[in-house]
Amino acid sequence: MMNLAANLVRNATVLPDKVAIRFGERAITYAEFDRAANQVANGLRALGVGHGDKIALACPNLPYFPIAYFGILKLGAVVVPINVLLKGTEIAYHLKDSDAKVLLCFEGTAELPLGQAGWEGFREAGTCGHFVMIMADPSKPAAIEGATTLAQMMRDQPTSCDLALTAADDTAVILYTSGTTGRPKGAELTHSNLMMNALCIKGLMKLVAEDVHLLVLPLFHSFGQVVQMNSVVLCGATMVLLPRFDPDAALAAMVRHQVTVFAGVPTMYIAILNLPDADQRHDLRAIAASMRVGVSGGAALPVEVLRQFEQKFEVTILEGYGLSETSPVATFNQFEFECVPGSVGQAIAGVEVRIVDTHDQPVPVGEIGEVVIRGHNIMKGYYKRPEATAEAIRNGWFHSGDLGRMDERGYVYIVDRLKDMIIRGGFNVYPRELEEVMMTHEAIAQVAVIGVPEPTLGEEVKAVVMLKPGRQAGGDELMAWCKERMAAYKYPRHVEIVAAMPMTATGKILKREMRSR
Repeated sequence: MMNLAANLVRNATVLPDKVAIRFGERAITYAEFDRAANQVANGLRALGVGHGDKIALACPNLPYFPIAYFGILKLGAVVVPINVLLKGTEIAYHLKDSDAKVLLCFEGTAELPLGQAGWEGFREAGTCGHFVMIMADPSKPAAIEGATTLAQMMRDQPTSCDLALTAADDTAVILYTSGTTGRPKGAELTHSNLMMNALCIKGLMKLVAEDVHLLVLPLFHSFGQVVQMNSVVLCGATMVLLPRFDPDAALAAMVRHQVTVFAGVPTMYIAILNLPDADQRHDLRAIAASMRVGVSGGAALPVEVLRQFEQKFEVTILEGYGLSETSPVATFNQFEFECVPGSVGQAIAGVEVRIVDTHDQPVPVGEIGEVVIRGHNIMKGYYKRPEATAEAIRNGWFHSGDLGRMDERGYVYIVDRLKDMIIRGGFNVYPRELEEVMMTHEAIAQVAVIGVPEPTLGEEVKAVVMLKPGRQAGGDELMAWCKERMAAYKYPRHVEIVAAMPMTATGKILKREMRSR
């Protein structure tokens, strides 16, 4: 028997009065967290939910997310997290594809009308049995006429609940990939996948119950969900929830709650570094005194950003790598060994990583190829997609679609996404290499290098640049700067200055959107 929710049950007994969740002025203890999760489980059971049923959860970083998440797992049901930025038709697709029996959906805000989108998706799908609205104020009726609220579903339900006897290989969560090629696919992650990943993270980051984690990464995504939320519950630590990332709010929370662990994607680190007058509005020394470790993932962290952040906040940043299909962590820089800037570290315990050619044969040390992975972290498969699963997992190895290289000590360096590589006149150009160089320019805050069609060369190199506040630089000036520092076939022939980058809800730059423009 293995059920991820057993970690919460244990903490409710051993650490009942320990604060598990902080949100604004609210502080929720492990005992309160567990009782609320039990009421969710019992409320769902009253709706007919049982072992293996799929429950969709559309909610930002609010206490309702972890409470509902662990309540679903307690029943032996399966959590299907929904991206809060999806529109009605997109939500309908996820509900139908996952065979969701219930949709738990936050009411949303004027800026993000999630409740309305969820209701539209629920009605369009026509396959989901129940729509339950999560209200910011539990005492209020549903914002959608006739809908049941989460508070109503939980009302009068027992605060105790027996934990379902799930097997290690039972599906716990179905995480939908971003769908960069074709429709999104649901990666089935088991209780074992998620438990082992949390255990590995605990050891790699030396997490303890006294840690305070700032959660700005969306919990519907694997990074925030496993590396932080599940690891916090495993360790009996405290999570501080922010519903959306804002560098000013993040720094304020770090000071107020004496945060020891911060995890983010590169764009978050860049935003914090470039926040105007940060040292005058926030006690950065206090942040440095309490912060113990930073984690970066989701995309390659520019080495220059890593160095500046470590110097400013006197903290070690551990960069790791993984995908939804790998639960998510596959490699990680580790305290026990040297942390190598620019590297995503070595394979975590119980996991193997190789770099292979187009024939799935290992390439020599230092050469570039596709990153493939096998171990306890590999998904069960794509839900209802045996052909896609067979294509992704060949001979026991999951094929990531990422290009990388490995040195003689096993450190992995992600070069780029296979689909992002630019072929200019027969030469391979790796955008990340160019982005690393451009990030050293004093005026550049963020940069994304993409390939654009060119009739003679096939593709031409273009750099999309966002400048630091108060800095000036023209496209021709930046192009000339690059020309001095890059080979003739690499430097960008087009430079576009923009005010903002298109991004996903997790803070990844949407290169495919840039290319489509």
